[in-house]
Amino acid sequence: MNLLFDFKVDKAAKAIYITREFAADLDLVWDAFTKAEILDQWQAPKPFKARTKEMNFQEGGRWLYAMVSSEKIHWSLAEFTEIKPKSSFSSRNTFSDENGSYITDAFSLTKNSFKAGTETTTVHIEKKFDKLSTLEMMVSGGYKEGLAGGLSNLDEYLRTLVTNK
Repeated sequence: MNLLFDFKVDKAAKAIYITREFAADLDLVWDAFTKAEILDQWQAPKPFKARTKEMNFQEGGRWLYAMVSSEKIHWSLAEFTEIKPKSSFSSRNTFSDENGSYITDAFSLTKNSFKAGTETTTVHIEKKFDKLSTLEMMVSGGYKEGLAGGLSNLDEYLRTLVTNK
């Protein structure tokens, strides 16, 4: 199955729009995006590993996690602003320290939307950045490639679940 991966940068809107299909049902894909124990298995592109320090998936809650390699640890914070179960969730995202304190004033507002299909689930991700320089830093820093790597990890994870059903 050839799964859709569309990645568009809109500098005028200071936004990135991503559409990605997964060969799994909505429940599995939703859980993969909202449960720490699953996020840790796929979120980081290799050779990094994702490690959750704190996850409180509810409006007003947050996900504090790190991307860890043998040389580096990069902390990030997602603060959940809106959750519509099995439909969408939104968050404010920034780089942080290990306690969740902001280390920069740069941020994005991200909306993840989920749509069930016959044999796939489609996820639409809209990332709106605070300033053009933040968007450009993310793009030049390999955001697309890192995201693609993480989503490939998710494909592998979902494949094990679907074949074990």
